[in-house]
Amino acid sequence: METVLALGLGYTLGSIPFGLVLTRLFGAGDIRQIGSGSIGATNVLRTGRKGLAAATVLLDAGKGVLAVLLAARLWPGSEGLAAIGAIVGHCFPVWLGFRGGKGFATAAGVLGALAWPVMLVCAAVWAIAIAVSRTSSISSLCATSAAPLAAWAMGYPAVAAVMVAIAAIVFFQHRANIARLRAGTEPKIGSKG
Repeated sequence: METVLALGLGYTLGSIPFGLVLTRLFGAGDIRQIGSGSIGATNVLRTGRKGLAAATVLLDAGKGVLAVLLAARLWPGSEGLAAIGAIVGHCFPVWLGFRGGKGFATAAGVLGALAWPVMLVCAAVWAIAIAVSRTSSISSLCATSAAPLAAWAMGYPAVAAVMVAIAAIVFFQHRANIARLRAGTEPKIGSKG
């Protein structure tokens, strides 16, 4: 029963579409009608509203943190399930016809709550990748790939297993980006395309 509750808690919190809520609330329209159609921060940035994009990152990460911390408090040992539930909720929210975001900011939040030293390593990987590529999807995929490896190397085997599952979801959500990267048409950060 705790398994179902932890997954449900994570899913419910993860499914809050902060990018969509913020862009509508502050007059930037329906984020699903521009760019990639995603509800995440990179697409919010394409509206030209940097503050809304930053708020989206913080809130999407925050819902991942909250899911893990609440699960730890209510059902100790179920944190990993709540983390996976939060990612699934963000990527496949029932309220939006199961079409949500790519999952990276929420993944960063759950990783920070599960093992903050590992999250710092992945943040460094992300920063290096973004500086070199100027492409959000490349940096997200590099950091997501690094997460299970870093968790394992740093002595967090349970977190490594959770991050493998999360990485699979994040890579699935980035499948169109991967196709554009292969074709050389993936937009750089700040592009309105």
